[in-house]
Amino acid sequence: MMKDLVVIGGGHAGCEAALAGARMGLNTLLLTLNMDGIALMACNPVIGGSAKGHLVRELDAMGGEMGRAIDDTFLQSRMLNMSKGPAVHALRAQADKQQYQNRMRTALMTQDNLTVRQGEVAAIDVENGHVTGVTTTTGQHISCKVAVVACGVYLRSQIIIGESITPGGPQGLMSAPNLSGSLTRIGFPLRRFKTGTPARIDVRTIDFDEMTPQPGDEPVTPFSFMTDRALHNTYACYLTWTTPETHDIIRRNLHRAPLYSGKIHGIGPRYCPSIEDKIVKFADKERHQVFLEPEGMQSREWYVQGMSTSLPEDVQWEMYRSVPGLQRCELTRLAYAIEYDCIDSRQLRPTLESLDVRGLFFAGQINGTSGYEEAAAQGLLAGMNAALTAQGKPPIVLTRDQAYIGVLTDDLTTKGTDEPYRMMTSRAEHRLSLRQDNADLRLTRIAYEAGLATRERMERTERKASETAQLLGELRKAKYTPGVTLNDWLEKHHQPEAQNGLSAVELLKRPEITLSALAELSPEIRQFGKPAQEQAEISVKYEGYLERQETLIRHARQMEETLLPEDLPYEEVTGLRIEARQKLMKQRPRSLAAASRIPGVSPADVAVLMVFLEKHKGND
Repeated sequence: MMKDLVVIGGGHAGCEAALAGARMGLNTLLLTLNMDGIALMACNPVIGGSAKGHLVRELDAMGGEMGRAIDDTFLQSRMLNMSKGPAVHALRAQADKQQYQNRMRTALMTQDNLTVRQGEVAAIDVENGHVTGVTTTTGQHISCKVAVVACGVYLRSQIIIGESITPGGPQGLMSAPNLSGSLTRIGFPLRRFKTGTPARIDVRTIDFDEMTPQPGDEPVTPFSFMTDRALHNTYACYLTWTTPETHDIIRRNLHRAPLYSGKIHGIGPRYCPSIEDKIVKFADKERHQVFLEPEGMQSREWYVQGMSTSLPEDVQWEMYRSVPGLQRCELTRLAYAIEYDCIDSRQLRPTLESLDVRGLFFAGQINGTSGYEEAAAQGLLAGMNAALTAQGKPPIVLTRDQAYIGVLTDDLTTKGTDEPYRMMTSRAEHRLSLRQDNADLRLTRIAYEAGLATRERMERTERKASETAQLLGELRKAKYTPGVTLNDWLEKHHQPEAQNGLSAVELLKRPEITLSALAELSPEIRQFGKPAQEQAEISVKYEGYLERQETLIRHARQMEETLLPEDLPYEEVTGLRIEARQKLMKQRPRSLAAASRIPGVSPADVAVLMVFLEKHKGND
């Protein structure tokens, strides 16, 4: 069998990679361990959140599927961090996890150029430094031009509950024990990472009267820039807290916790600790938040966010029942930890292609990340670049000033990660420019020119940009003379009386004044769409900050645009420290900026490289 692209794994990374490749015209095969596990939400039934929502918006802007899928299947949606600035506003949607899987499966099954098959890959076939195909455990060889490895947490995975350690994947699915050996043989040393999930509880045994409801937002903001229809929440989530009794139960049983008894060897996520880890590391805290979240309209199972654990079964029952509202709870699924193999992401280019095996791309948790959104974003980039590579076109590199996806891939390929990597807004130094509301303005044209985003999506983005520019022009022209009308309006909005004329821009720069309030003075503002109004308001209110950030971006871009030849002879660069030379030779950074971000490469080493490049350029 011959395919242009083979995608290994049907999780969130694999789905986006396969769809991207197929939409760009590649004859694509998606191989998954279990057809029923496609797009499985193995942990929390949520898409988005702080920084993660930015990633979903970005992959939607580029033609990905996750944003549209969650808009079609969400139960509750909220925009987080609204008390803070727009840089950190982030969408978070509670998903109907079964409906989400069905929606994503339908997208795969109805996509032209895409075949989905159940099967396990045992080996990746490589000849002369280039991927040539894959071989399944049943012995079938499938030839391909390019491949994307997106196998999630399934490589030699094992489930850990107390003393019990069993081979297996999430939620009762099988492990993939064979591919790890093949990856090692072709030059990818593997590491063990760990993650975990809380128990699921029968909703009929939860006393919501002892909890605080957490409603969604109305109106709902969609994830996808293509969603026009009105969306509505159907469920609430609920907040409760652990108690001193909960903490006592955990402390009494720490000797039985695999995390502390030596049963777990994999490195866990820093920003999603288990409940026993919280009790140990934050011993002074009297209580911890616990959120109860629905898993679906046709499901009686609810997710217990904030209480992941790998404690033994008997301890789990006692621990969960010590929480207010859960005193009579029945566990439908036990909490567990899962250990799995992953690669060192510094063996990849920022395109997510292997440094050493051409045509072989990696995406998702195999690269050491955590989270559905991080996986999906990598999947889209890997699938798009695999398609461009197969078509003989230059791949796309997203930089840190262009996208959160660029921050993610740059961190992975230059710094690497010693623990499951989670995207956070604090990782993005240009976050005021990388807002979730302008992802389409930043990225849709890039994806359109690559052949992934549709013409319809591009036209929408162009209309939004044009409307925003037109509205900004109107605001800069609008002037208000002092008088009864203006002063009555100012008094209504608790502003001092005007002695002189004021411009619309001057008024809008005031923190208390919104564009919708200004529309009372200038009703023509209302003729512009909500997206254009949002862009214009942010542009005016944060004008000074955005200008300063643009100056920093221009400086950073000069470093990004100073490219380092892949065959640069680092051994001939005099003045480089030994550690820097070794790391540069191993990672082969794409640019001077990427070199500067490699741990162990100092500013002095970067200066030496700059001198070498100038000298080399002069010699040429």
